[in-house]
Amino acid sequence: MNIIELIQEQVVDCLSSQFDHKAKNADILVNVTSKTFEGDYTVVLFPFVKALRQNPQTLGDAIGKTLVEGGDTFTGYNIIKGFLNLEISASAWRKELANLFENKDTLGKIENAGVKTLVEFSSPNTNKPLHLGHIRNILLGWSCSQILKEVGQEVINTQIVNDRGIAVCKSMMAWKKTGNGQTPEQAGKKGDHFVGDFYVAYDQLLKAEYAEWQTTIKAEEVYNTHKKDDQTKEDFFKSYKNRYFNSYSSLGEETKEMLLKWEDNDPETKNLWKTMNGWVYDGFEETYKSLKVTFDQLYYESDTYLLGKDIIEQQLAAGKFYKEDDGSIWVDLTDRGLDKKILLRSDGTSVYMTQDIGTAKQRYDDHGMNSMVYVVGNEQDYHFKALFETLKLIEEPYSDALFHLSYGMVDLPTGKMKSREGTVVDADDLVAEVISEARSSAQENGNLESVDEVEREDIYSKIGLGALKYFIIKVHPKKRMTFDPKQSVDMQGQTGPYIQNAYVRIKSILRKNEDALAANMDAYDKIENAEKALLIDLLQFPSTLQEAAKQFDPSAIANYSFNLAKDFHRFYHEVRILNASDEAKAFRLTLIETVATILERSMRLLGIEMPSRM
Repeated sequence: MNIIELIQEQVVDCLSSQFDHKAKNADILVNVTSKTFEGDYTVVLFPFVKALRQNPQTLGDAIGKTLVEGGDTFTGYNIIKGFLNLEISASAWRKELANLFENKDTLGKIENAGVKTLVEFSSPNTNKPLHLGHIRNILLGWSCSQILKEVGQEVINTQIVNDRGIAVCKSMMAWKKTGNGQTPEQAGKKGDHFVGDFYVAYDQLLKAEYAEWQTTIKAEEVYNTHKKDDQTKEDFFKSYKNRYFNSYSSLGEETKEMLLKWEDNDPETKNLWKTMNGWVYDGFEETYKSLKVTFDQLYYESDTYLLGKDIIEQQLAAGKFYKEDDGSIWVDLTDRGLDKKILLRSDGTSVYMTQDIGTAKQRYDDHGMNSMVYVVGNEQDYHFKALFETLKLIEEPYSDALFHLSYGMVDLPTGKMKSREGTVVDADDLVAEVISEARSSAQENGNLESVDEVEREDIYSKIGLGALKYFIIKVHPKKRMTFDPKQSVDMQGQTGPYIQNAYVRIKSILRKNEDALAANMDAYDKIENAEKALLIDLLQFPSTLQEAAKQFDPSAIANYSFNLAKDFHRFYHEVRILNASDEAKAFRLTLIETVATILERSMRLLGIEMPSRM
């Protein structure tokens, strides 16, 4: 039982014995005391003032006096309006630290929660390499899965690879027209970058064709027929490109024919598709390896895009869905606050909703999970609301435990990224850049000159990746964010390296004082405020972990880690460690060893490794 639980229990006992009021521990709200008042923890009295018909001062005095006189945990109290501020004794703090130290490796951890969760993340397209936007998705998905594992859930990491469709055919068509049979090996490029270049090249081919078409008589007719009042040709043709692709482009027509051939299993088309996708998969795997991310099972859209049709037909027969006059099948979600959604087109072809229904069922058949988390950008918010309500309507057994981990887009200081124009920051380039920034920063400081080159590069990698991952994860998923590589490696801001530096500093101190950890700290009777701040932080780790798991919010762990590191840095500058008395030294070394362990555990949940030196 920690201090907060002890306060709750003793307040409950006091309310029962002195006021004949029955309450539960969870009814007692306990907060950390504001720094503007004396005390360590604060009990909120307002919920009981009215029920007991007591004024706050009388009620607070009764509880405070009982707690102080009832043992050696509390040394004093004060009342500020409806808040009872309690002062914790040195012996209670020592006892708390001993318990924290003993359980530092398992604090907040649950072994078996009896829940199996499938987390879907990354899910890229095979027409381009992974980019900065994918990195946010991947890091959120990975850290979410690690947090869920820490609270005892069995987690299956998966992704659905979008390996078919018109976008993939665009890369294939550009390679056929301009690739000259070249392979990634011959070009000296990663496979995903190689294929992504052809996706950009396709857009250039289309632009050239479109520019030439604009000089034709047909284009003049289109302009005169469809232009808005006083709309210039330049403005008109800027907005007409997609309609041109669908109606007039010979390149577009070839590409659509390629997609139809793929659907008809044309051998030549399928072989090219398999070859180019294979190049991309090899590239993806290298990127995942550099980010230290793994998956338990992969699903491919080419295998799943026909799934769901049988379910739609079954539920139509059961009266859950309905058919329009044109033969299309729909679900009516208006009584659930949404709209009507198409599930099958009139020609019998599927839409994304069809596939997602079928894929969810396939995953349940494969894994029997209790819940599913979809890590997908916030532009798909409505789609997932409709999907989840549809799955509830047809009473799928997992439908009450579905969560869309929606996240905002990532920009660069220079603005938005555009895949077709080749202005996207590739994940590999970004990883290389943050490691380079870490290397430059370390070389300026000169702290690693005595370390051999292999270890130095390992340290640069951990610092650079720590900077990248932390900078992205610290932002609440729902917020749009701007990523700045230089700012991410700042040792003084709210960054990964700042937290890693706290850990490295602690480990350096402990290496020089290993024997003192076993010393007796029972005589230490004056706990400093900087020490209390760290103890309070440590006690908050289990609840922070639980809340992060409940809300699927890794930023809660990221911000907790920063606050713990910040309080350690303040402690380091305010409190003597090595020159303190034996009992104070033992207490403080035990305290920072516990802090180091919780920092390492917290950062590991974010996919961040701690370096040995900085």
